[in-house]
Amino acid sequence: MRTTPVVVALVASVALFWGQVTANQTLDIFKTCKVGKPGFDSCVMNGLNTMQTFFNTGLPQYNIGSFDPFFAKEVSQKRGGTNMNYQLKLKNVYERGWTKSHVTKFRSDPRNYMIKYSQFFPDKYVEGDYEIVGNVFDYPLNNKGRFNISLYNYTQTTTAVCRPYIRGVNESQSGPVKVKIQQDGIGDMKLHITNILKGRAALENVLDSLINVGWRPFLPIVRPLIDDLVSTAFTDIFDKYFHNFPFQEIFRQ
Repeated sequence: MRTTPVVVALVASVALFWGQVTANQTLDIFKTCKVGKPGFDSCVMNGLNTMQTFFNTGLPQYNIGSFDPFFAKEVSQKRGGTNMNYQLKLKNVYERGWTKSHVTKFRSDPRNYMIKYSQFFPDKYVEGDYEIVGNVFDYPLNNKGRFNISLYNYTQTTTAVCRPYIRGVNESQSGPVKVKIQQDGIGDMKLHITNILKGRAALENVLDSLINVGWRPFLPIVRPLIDDLVSTAFTDIFDKYFHNFPFQEIFRQ
């Protein structure tokens, strides 16, 4: 059935909000959401926002872990070019703030096996370790340390796609869940990075202040890099948790 793959992707959003709610309770919340029927998108969005308080517990009965905090063991990014040539690794990354988030828009697109939703976070906090090697504007980098970032009145849009592929003559299975996350707006940001100048504390303190006062003009430059890192992390976790999720227990055609 053509709508099946996109419902798999839908569950990647819906299941985040369940926590330890039983299957019957979940069905009650989404029982009026009929795939392909008018009002389906608004029905799902309302259901998601009803369940948002359960982000931090995950769904143990389906082997789905917590999303508040969200944890990534390692996320890597590599860039090559004249002005930016580097390899960055973020390790032991924790992201907090999902429980207080709110879905503001939700759209399903069965024809393209896709869902797209926008989310508002009053505040989001990310911390972890980093390692970077390379050159940025001819400045050599070979650093490792800790980082933390606080985002306030933050909005993002998530697009999840789960396309089918054919196995055999009449057998069709869903492919991996792929996620793209785009930052839409930031009210304010605080960023702190240790050892960014290899332990030169006085200069690092000055740079820290400059970053936190004057980050806005540089946001358009670094936004695509940040979006790429976040999308990579959530593609891995969405596919791990939701690729084989029993979506048929939640939605009815």
